[in-house]
Amino acid sequence: MRYAIWDLETNSSDTFFGFILEAGGILVDENFKELDRFNLRGRLPEGELFQSMALLVNRTSIKQLTQVNLSHYELIDQIEKIFQKWGRQGSTIFLGWSNIGFDDEMLRKEFFRGLRYPYLLNSSPNRRHDGLNIARAAYGIDPNILKVELNHKSNPVFKLESLSRMQGFDTSTSHTAFTDASNTARILSLIKNKQPENWDSFFKTSSKIETETIVKSHDLLTLSEFFYGRVHNYLIIPLHKNHCIHPIYKWALAIDVKSDIEALMNMSINELKAQMKKVPKFLRTIRSNKGPILLDPKFAKQEKPYNEMSFEEIEKKIKLVKENEKLSQNILIAVKEIAEDKKQSESQEDIYPEEDIYNNFSPKKDQLLFTEWHAANWQDKLRLIPKFEDTRLHWFAQKMIYQEAPEVLPEDLRKSIKRKIAKRILSKANEKWITIGQLYSEIDMLRDKYDDENDKEKLKQLDEHDQFAKTVEQKYENA
Repeated sequence: MRYAIWDLETNSSDTFFGFILEAGGILVDENFKELDRFNLRGRLPEGELFQSMALLVNRTSIKQLTQVNLSHYELIDQIEKIFQKWGRQGSTIFLGWSNIGFDDEMLRKEFFRGLRYPYLLNSSPNRRHDGLNIARAAYGIDPNILKVELNHKSNPVFKLESLSRMQGFDTSTSHTAFTDASNTARILSLIKNKQPENWDSFFKTSSKIETETIVKSHDLLTLSEFFYGRVHNYLIIPLHKNHCIHPIYKWALAIDVKSDIEALMNMSINELKAQMKKVPKFLRTIRSNKGPILLDPKFAKQEKPYNEMSFEEIEKKIKLVKENEKLSQNILIAVKEIAEDKKQSESQEDIYPEEDIYNNFSPKKDQLLFTEWHAANWQDKLRLIPKFEDTRLHWFAQKMIYQEAPEVLPEDLRKSIKRKIAKRILSKANEKWITIGQLYSEIDMLRDKYDDENDKEKLKQLDEHDQFAKTVEQKYENA
């Protein structure tokens, strides 16, 4: 088993329209002995902007943003090659710190826009998990496993910088990609050494198929989740094995043992839908593709209200769920109707190509063409664009050529792409991407903050951000 522990620093918190600026990672064996590492930084693509606070947090200067050796295209290309190599070397689990919610999404969408296969990290034999989920679950089992800060509500703080500092690790360069990846590895190594009996259990859900197999083959499990600042261990009974997967979202479903299962059995579909809106929830969702934590039921049984239930009471509830297939069928009908109602009520505004990664998958023939496209020189890349059946890829490819080798584009096409970029970044509306106006507003807001704090270094950086914005604005205002 190998663990590929990685991290990204980006220009924005938005994964659909944001860009990777820095990537770092460390490959370790099952004993956390280092096998390989990387630390890369690339330039911001031409015609793109940034969130000012993002650059302040990850310590990216305008000089780094515009003058480092790797272009954005080259950065993404190297990340892909490294992860392909790491995946080929054996059974590899890719993970980071809160990576499933952010880093994985950012990389997927960068690969999608970059004409690369988006699901590299969780395509067999590769698997993925999340270090934050594991740390929270380990702490939920034994609060002495990690030293933690407590916030003003006396809840444990699981931010990586805080947790690393509390373990005595060097955090002077936190929020840089390699440092964060390295400290994630150190925290996970601590957990493995202190909870070896649970370590393999944490990783049994590192693929969707494995998670579904666990759910379908167990009558009782502990589901470890984190919300409202606390770790919660729920004792759950998976639905009937033939009817335990959400028909729309494809997540596994289970009933909380503390629920009144006999009452649920007598409810109509509409009554079940109404019951699902009530707290405490009787239905627990196991997000099979997002590294959920499923453990031995003994952990939840140690906590209230489960530790107040008799063995006979729990066994009776298991029997009610497993032997009454109709209950599980009715629950699936109810959740399907809820999902369909939600979809119909969603905004009908236009979906931009960058946002369309999960709605429409590129044809297989287009995916097979990716390797040829990237191997070609820029002139040949331009000639290959019409071969893509997916027209979204035409725009992505044209924009990449404009940003990397504009000289190969016909003049009319180059001007057309420049006008499209100008229309976006100069828009006065509250757009999904970062506009010049939004950047200026953020800079002004942050200036007020750092003026009050008399932070001359931050104010100097904001002046550089402002000058960058003016330069971009002047370039595109007459496009």
